[in-house]
Amino acid sequence: MKRTAWIAAAALLAAPSASAAVADDGPGPLGVTVVASAGRPFARVGALFGADRAGHLAGGHFCTASVVHSPHHDLVVTAAHCLDGGDGSALVFVPGYRDGRAPYGIWPLRRQLLPDGWAAGGDEDGDEDSDVAFGVLGPVRGREVEDVVGAYRFVAGTAVGATAVTLTGYPDAREAPVTCSNRPRAHGAGQQRLTCPGFTGGTSGSPWVNGDGEVVGVLGGHERGGTTAGVSYSVVLGREAAALYREAAADP
Repeated sequence: MKRTAWIAAAALLAAPSASAAVADDGPGPLGVTVVASAGRPFARVGALFGADRAGHLAGGHFCTASVVHSPHHDLVVTAAHCLDGGDGSALVFVPGYRDGRAPYGIWPLRRQLLPDGWAAGGDEDGDEDSDVAFGVLGPVRGREVEDVVGAYRFVAGTAVGATAVTLTGYPDAREAPVTCSNRPRAHGAGQQRLTCPGFTGGTSGSPWVNGDGEVVGVLGGHERGGTTAGVSYSVVLGREAAALYREAAADP
């Protein structure tokens, strides 16, 4: 999991606004990290908390997840090392979390699904090429999370670096998400890497979203997502991730 000092990264967030259009579907200058705007589409990205923090969210988040489309409209994707491998009841997901508030509700995880390659080794010894997982959420007031905030599409098998992607996540030391766009590069056969400043502890599980609204990476993998604020990793989403998604999406 990302573990670096926040001080250096904070200065980078004061960079000029990422409002200027760029090529390859990025929303702003490549490699510039800024605070994500409130509301859609970033409402699909949220923070993970222990269930015991549901009544007092401020300062309690520890990882990032995002809503991905499924037939039951109840699915989030994150890094496997963010989950404990239990039934999920000890965790909640807060989409669009900001400044201690839950503008779209607090959603309980009712089931976790981890790849066999990760689950066999546990958190410390799991295969870094299997560091992706799904959480099935329970409804809130009779509604499913996708019906409230929308969803990205989860897509496996895309070519690494085919387009720029946008990375969005929640650093532990901040109460709002940060976002940055850049083009991924291959890091060995099973990993991809992205250069964006300011992605410190807490950003594990952040989605890598291309211009078509597809999640093509999840911050994690090598070194549990990276040990520096400026370079992040993801597994290359392949057959194992696709099979796990199908299993999660079929959950009744």
